[in-house]
Amino acid sequence: MNTDSSLTLLSPAKLNLFLHITGRKPDGYHTLQTAFQLLNWGDTMAFRTNREGRIAVAMGGVDIPHEQNLIVLAARQLLKYRRDSDLGVTITVDKQIPTGGGLGGGSSNAATTLLALNHLWELNLRKESLLTMGAQLGADVPVFIAGTSAWAEGVGEVLTPLELPPSWFLIVKPPVHVSTAKIFSHEQLTRDTAPITLAAFFEGSSRNDCQPIVEYLHKDVTKVLNWLDKFGEAKLTGTGACAFASFETQVEAEAAKQQLPTKWTGYVARGLNESPVISALG
Repeated sequence: MNTDSSLTLLSPAKLNLFLHITGRKPDGYHTLQTAFQLLNWGDTMAFRTNREGRIAVAMGGVDIPHEQNLIVLAARQLLKYRRDSDLGVTITVDKQIPTGGGLGGGSSNAATTLLALNHLWELNLRKESLLTMGAQLGADVPVFIAGTSAWAEGVGEVLTPLELPPSWFLIVKPPVHVSTAKIFSHEQLTRDTAPITLAAFFEGSSRNDCQPIVEYLHKDVTKVLNWLDKFGEAKLTGTGACAFASFETQVEAEAAKQQLPTKWTGYVARGLNESPVISALG
């Protein structure tokens, strides 16, 4: 019997080290290739069971309607597996990952909720079941459930764990919000990039197919990319708005952040090959 009634976890952000759109399915979903890099920075999520059978979520000033909140939707996926219908949960989120930044905050929160409640409610569901639930919530959710940096194909659900070299990142967020749906529906988006091999990726043969559209729609993103280029190869993560550059050490990344224009927000994070959620839950 699990005696834990509370649990606090770091729900990590991610970077897309590249993003190729390789096609479009009849149902409208895009097929892709990408490399997900997990980070040691993200949102802190606190879970406490209650005996009122309810799901309560507080997100520290972030106002997301209950019916659209991926945390709520994730928790509801698990309700039917409870042995005790009086068992609920109160979830408090210290939100650090910006929305509309391409860092996977909502997807990470949903995955962390599934993993945490599977533990706290003693559901003992297999990871394969959680992955299926996660895929129904969003294309990026499965990578956070799988819990490793990964090479992803299909619509993002075909995952191969990646052992990525140690890196530190400076991530920069301009004051814009990018709509993922708007980018993927844009008529000028490249949708026929030829698949590449893992070896080609490690040799640097990759790009972000969304970047030209994001830059066309959001000039502030171009300014961030140009600024980051002073420190190394600047890249867009996902559909943005965040861009990043990699560094060998934390000192180098922090030094670059000190030069950041005040109109932008910067975050320094270390790349991880295993999610802190998986590490914490064993």
